[in-house]
Amino acid sequence: MKQVNLHGVNHKHEFVTRIAEAAKNTKKGNWVLGGGWNNDLWGGDLPMASWIDDVTPSNPVLLSRIDGHMSLANNVTLKLAGISNLTEDPEGGTIVKTTGGDPTGLLIDSARKLVLPFIPKVSVEERREALLRASNLALARGVTTIVDFGRYYPGESVELSWEDFSDVYQWADSSGKMMIRVCLFFPMETWSSLHDLIHKMGQVLSPWIYLGGVKGFADGSLGSHTALFHEPYVDEPDNCGMQITEREKLFNLTMESDKSKLQVAIHAIGDKANDMVLDIYESVISTNGPRDRRFRVEHAQHLAPGAPQRFGKLGIIASAQPEHLLDDAESATNKLGAQRAEKESFLFRSLLTCKASLAFGSDCPVANINPLGGIRTAMRRIPPSWDHAWMPSECLALDEAIKAYTISAAYASFLDKDLGSLSPGKLADFVILSTDSWDEFEAEGSASIEATYTGGIQAYP
Repeated sequence: MKQVNLHGVNHKHEFVTRIAEAAKNTKKGNWVLGGGWNNDLWGGDLPMASWIDDVTPSNPVLLSRIDGHMSLANNVTLKLAGISNLTEDPEGGTIVKTTGGDPTGLLIDSARKLVLPFIPKVSVEERREALLRASNLALARGVTTIVDFGRYYPGESVELSWEDFSDVYQWADSSGKMMIRVCLFFPMETWSSLHDLIHKMGQVLSPWIYLGGVKGFADGSLGSHTALFHEPYVDEPDNCGMQITEREKLFNLTMESDKSKLQVAIHAIGDKANDMVLDIYESVISTNGPRDRRFRVEHAQHLAPGAPQRFGKLGIIASAQPEHLLDDAESATNKLGAQRAEKESFLFRSLLTCKASLAFGSDCPVANINPLGGIRTAMRRIPPSWDHAWMPSECLALDEAIKAYTISAAYASFLDKDLGSLSPGKLADFVILSTDSWDEFEAEGSASIEATYTGGIQAYP
């Protein structure tokens, strides 16, 4: 919230102007960081270092795409990190290059790790202040509990989530500054550390902090052409996407985590990535035997025929974000072709019909932390500038969308005994809306948050 915000920028000129302004207000030599850009909004051209080199001659720059799977570095940054035409792609990442072999400035997925060591660490004070600022925003949007997957992207250090746990969350809890409840997930590679922590302290550290499980990555994102598909992208016929984590490694980490009774969540966007994760989950379930494990697939955006049925049959939770649909409707059509996109994208109704557990969230800061907007999107599926629904057969009813944001979301994190419904014995977390009629809300598709309560006490405004 303190960095360069490029969300919604729909013209190359505005993109460059915002970065120029940020550089002008930044001391010489200091980093210009931020992101949220979406090249699909200005016609699809991917940005290059040459766009911004003239306006950032004295500052290293790193700006992530809206999905977090691609970042733009300027020439100052490339030189600082020693990235040249001779630098090879790291495992699970790509340094985008011109036909002549020179880096364009774009770093995909784990290629970001070539730059990250040169960025000064954010201070503990700044991170603590960021938690308080983000918590206030959440309460204003009617959010009382979040699932935090941590500062964990391919190429990032797995220690960041642990540092935030000890430096920020435990500090806020012990000093009475927690305002929203958090369920924390940690990088899958660190499963043994989480297992030891839960063994020592239990899953519920306080009324504010729950220890959830571990998170892994199967693929990248649609917008970065790194979501993994069975068939190639129509606009990049030689590209089927990228597998971020080797299948055997992902399988072994899932197996060990599950043996330790940890909940597992894996990011999968493309149809092939989702099939691979379902295969891994099915194999682990059959090996380790039946129990209430609530495996999660984060996003579950594009599903091949038969995948919704497998979600239902295996009891896998589809943890989806309706607001992504607004950004991806055009993008999916352009990248996958209309027929393929419509057959397999954001299959909310199909998942429910197949008895799958559907949990909704925001994926903030990739999309807005705004459940009321997400409910409206799940019901209507009308992208910006469209006058009709994208696949109306997949629209949800109001009560189905609300359940996905409340009791189903709580179930997806093993929190349904405490949260997710207004029931005797549960915590009194609730919101007051500006409308007193569900019919009116359904017709208008909008309302504002008048007040937010946590544990029966008003927390906003």
